Amino acid sequence: MRKLGFDNNKYLAMQSDHIRERISQFGDKLYLEFGGKLFDDYHASRVLPGFEPDSKLRMLMQLSDQAEIIIAVSAADITKNKIRYDLGITYDVDVLRLIHAFTDRGLYVGSVVITHYSDQPAILQFKTKLEKMGIRVYRHYTIDGYPSNIPLIVSDDGFGKNDYIETERPLVVVTAPGPGSGKMATCLSQLYHENKRGIKAGYAKFETFPVWNLPLKHPVNLAYEAATADLNDVNMIDPFHLEAYGTTTVNYNRDVEIFPVLSAIFEGIFGECPYKSPTDMGVNMNGFCIMDDEACREASRQEIIRRYYQALGKIVDDESARSEAYKIELIMKQAKITPNDRPVVPAALSLAQTIGAPAAALELPDGKIVLGKTKELLGASAAVLLNAIKELGGIDHDLDLISPESIAPIQELKVRYLGSTNPRLHTDEVLIALSTCAATDQNARTALEQLPKLRGCQVHTSVLLSDVDTNIFKKLGIELTCEPVQEDKK
Repeated sequence: MRKLGFDNNKYLAMQSDHIRERISQFGDKLYLEFGGKLFDDYHASRVLPGFEPDSKLRMLMQLSDQAEIIIAVSAADITKNKIRYDLGITYDVDVLRLIHAFTDRGLYVGSVVITHYSDQPAILQFKTKLEKMGIRVYRHYTIDGYPSNIPLIVSDDGFGKNDYIETERPLVVVTAPGPGSGKMATCLSQLYHENKRGIKAGYAKFETFPVWNLPLKHPVNLAYEAATADLNDVNMIDPFHLEAYGTTTVNYNRDVEIFPVLSAIFEGIFGECPYKSPTDMGVNMNGFCIMDDEACREASRQEIIRRYYQALGKIVDDESARSEAYKIELIMKQAKITPNDRPVVPAALSLAQTIGAPAAALELPDGKIVLGKTKELLGASAAVLLNAIKELGGIDHDLDLISPESIAPIQELKVRYLGSTNPRLHTDEVLIALSTCAATDQNARTALEQLPKLRGCQVHTSVLLSDVDTNIFKKLGIELTCEPVQEDKK
């Protein structure tokens, strides 16, 4: 079983208390920029075993009587139909998803702000759609020379041109569908307007990673670098914090680079900057909630290897992704790991070499590895899935859970009527056939009941899988990696 390394209950209590303290520090109102994913944070749950994917959302729910949410989205991302690749939906659709997700959990969504606003048809249509839902929509504009032209930014022709967002509660959480949506600029614009109205307001930033009070090269922080390799983010010692306090803390390059500008903007608004360093701006307490450092280190090493294989897979379709893979290779060297430190990798490759065909290996919760090889009726990924649930259900491996007679009609449908050249069953087809057999066969029913136990298991295949197989593993919660090799369909 995966060893827990993170105390989630301690985190929920400590984090909400710390945010309350920060609200009281500024008096009337705190604008909290939320970086990363507010919920479904599976990266955090993988590298900090015990961290629940919705922990940040649950933490906010403890502050629900004090908090309201502003969702920022860039007009440029709407007009370009920018996609959230982890969900496969556009940013405007994700705004609607976020609104429903927050309100369903009892959180108050006060408004949506469209940043870099322009009167283009797609923007006006989106704005009208939100307003018909009863959501207040505000407009923030592009400022020439942002963020360097401080005199213009902190003036009536800069932040002053933006709509003032009406808020009701002391904690205003600013979140967005993805990076580059204008969360920080939204917070700073609001500080300018609040100050003009005589309201004392403050700003803080909530970024889960890097963990500021862990060492620079701690695997948890290296895993964050691997996760953002495509953005060229780099963890670094916060030089401003070191100079101000003589204490070493970790931040990332974009926050360190922007801090002098941010400090100047604060001085333009308030007359002084309330923070001495980027680390000061943060409120994240997850580093204090690690209860088993080695468990988190090992989980992070495994995440780095998974990210490496993801980058290799991208190269097959897009050669420009090669720089991302090179960067993660360097991170692996810093972490002193290789792909073979992921146990399912050598197991799958060894079997593939032996049989001269695609193979797969899956690590069960108890650490045991089961194998799957390409057969006449099944692909390797489907075979390893069946072998895994047989093992978990105590079912004889020589027993056919799905009879060849049940598979034959599916193969005929694929090849004769749907034009497929590959008669072998994909994982989704295997599961449908298995569920059909479960209606009359106890072994098939027992096997089907084992599927929830596969969540969090590791699997590696010697070839790239189809989107169908990849999505099934994802839905089952199985963490998949593949060799960057296309399968010979013949």
